[in-house]
Amino acid sequence: MKAVRSNEWLLLFNPYFTGANPLITNHFPIAIGTQFSVMGFFNKLFGKKEKQSLDEGLKKTKEGFLSKITKAIAGKSAVDEEVLDNLEEALVGADVGIETTVKIIDRIEKRVSKDKYLNSGELNKMLQEEIESLLVDAPSSNSYAFDSELPAKPYIILVVGVNGVGKTTTIGKLAYNFKNAGKEVLLGAADTFRAAAVDQLTIWSERVGVPIVKQAMGSDPAAVAFDTVQSAVSKQSDVVLIDTAGRLHNKAHLMDELSKIKRVIQKTIPDAPHEVLLVLDGSTGQNALEQAKHFTAATDVTALAITKLDGTAKGGVVLAIANQFKIPVKFIGVGEKMEDLLVFDKHEFVDSLFNLDSKD
Repeated sequence: MKAVRSNEWLLLFNPYFTGANPLITNHFPIAIGTQFSVMGFFNKLFGKKEKQSLDEGLKKTKEGFLSKITKAIAGKSAVDEEVLDNLEEALVGADVGIETTVKIIDRIEKRVSKDKYLNSGELNKMLQEEIESLLVDAPSSNSYAFDSELPAKPYIILVVGVNGVGKTTTIGKLAYNFKNAGKEVLLGAADTFRAAAVDQLTIWSERVGVPIVKQAMGSDPAAVAFDTVQSAVSKQSDVVLIDTAGRLHNKAHLMDELSKIKRVIQKTIPDAPHEVLLVLDGSTGQNALEQAKHFTAATDVTALAITKLDGTAKGGVVLAIANQFKIPVKFIGVGEKMEDLLVFDKHEFVDSLFNLDSKD
């Protein structure tokens, strides 16, 4: 199927779109080679082990993505409309989303119209730069890694997300990695509505070897959160991870519940929670976008954790979510092991997406 150009996408999916720019139908031909070379970015924060986990975790996504990109320019001597159409298909096929894809292609069109003599390596680098530019950085005042100094002590992270996205597992892996970096971690089981939630978090606390604050099923979640923060202060904990109920049946109820939890936390620590971390399942593709819409409408989400990227070919949803909501991705899950929850590094993510040479 032939891809549609720029504003045509928006007209197809949004009949009320009134973009002022005319449809772009002509492209400047640019001489390129037939091979799509790979150019890497290696950030000092990323070790060899983390890089290998990232490469392996994105394997399914990049196989489909890169094969389509390679096909897009194979045998071509210029970047023409067909090349850009095929590039659009590759991006949409990886669940980058219509809106984000249009933005990337439009930016590339503008750049190639100015630089008519790009080689394939330069075009590849340009694509990586445009994709990377869509990924939002966390503000420096709230930027951290597992082994870095945290912006506050205790640092309170309120974890939100629907049931089934890997929320409890993500909390367990966060606890493991923070503890492994030498930090004192405390868990709070404030999802008191789902029968197995407290039990599951208790199992993680025992597995990781960190304390947990919990009450009986059906208890007031805000009371659990209050007790957790009080305990964290007395224990001088470094990091507090509070689980919350994952229901979306009633947005108003969800908003009220999360607001109440925040209010009781602030009785002890006025500027807490310091992070509201939304956990999304990357393997659900565009459904993750819908979940993000609900939660960002209900509470002030400050960061994202995107899980299960190793089991999907649609890892491009990371780009769609980051671009649409302008919320930084802090963590990504790329495997089953506890070490496979990685601090997100946009340079390395894009590099792995384009890296043909990673080993299985």
